[in-house]
Amino acid sequence: MSATPLLELRGIDKSFGPVQVLRDVAFAAYPGEVTALVGDNGAGKSTLVKCISGIHPTDAGEFHFDGRPVSINSPRDAAALGIEVVYQDLALCDNLDIVQNMFLGREKRSGIVLDEPTMEQMAAETLAGLSVRTVKSLRQHVSSLSGGQRQTVAIAKAVLWNSKLVILDEPTAALGVAQTAQVLELVRRLADNGLAVVLISHNMNDVFAVSDRIAALYLGQMVAQVKTSDITHSQVVELITAGRSGNLGLADTGSNGTGAAPADTTPGAVR
Repeated sequence: MSATPLLELRGIDKSFGPVQVLRDVAFAAYPGEVTALVGDNGAGKSTLVKCISGIHPTDAGEFHFDGRPVSINSPRDAAALGIEVVYQDLALCDNLDIVQNMFLGREKRSGIVLDEPTMEQMAAETLAGLSVRTVKSLRQHVSSLSGGQRQTVAIAKAVLWNSKLVILDEPTAALGVAQTAQVLELVRRLADNGLAVVLISHNMNDVFAVSDRIAALYLGQMVAQVKTSDITHSQVVELITAGRSGNLGLADTGSNGTGAAPADTTPGAVR
């Protein structure tokens, strides 16, 4: 595990009109680790991811990537840094095959025609590098794939472009037990291959199964980011629902915690 974060956010604020969605958010993602981003509905997880991916501009704060300050003003900026997001809807086209989906919008060409052999080879190498063995043919239409296989294709598409940070939004939602295990293995494999992985999930079993760190958002504030080994299931639930658990989270200065500063005596916390 690296001691230096690949992505570090400091003091991120984001408002939509009079509604402040993110307030002074600090966050870090490390190469070779899975960081689980958890929080209740409306806590600000989706907004934070959209700020990281360049969809929403921030109102204040700093981005550091690979140890240097950067500006992310568009999805193109994020992609140039090596940041890829796999959204819950996967953004795959059912009427196209696996290779066509993986290269959609980034097709390889040989002169004026598509370079199908190169794309097929690159797709095969990417899936092999992730030890994916559940796909029978690269020319299968996505419409014929199971939910777990679709998720696998979406993740492989994200890592095809020399990505360094992959953000996965609820990758096991609506999957069965066997498919969930398959996707979680793939998530773990991404980190083991040296990528920084951010996993957004409401499933605490999934979070504790694959994550190295857990970052908890509560009402737009990052109330804790700790090593998974330093926190319990019940503490995470308390952070998500109340913003505080023991000496973790918001300072005990009010019943709702809004506007309070996070406590700074957090074992294993990222400052």
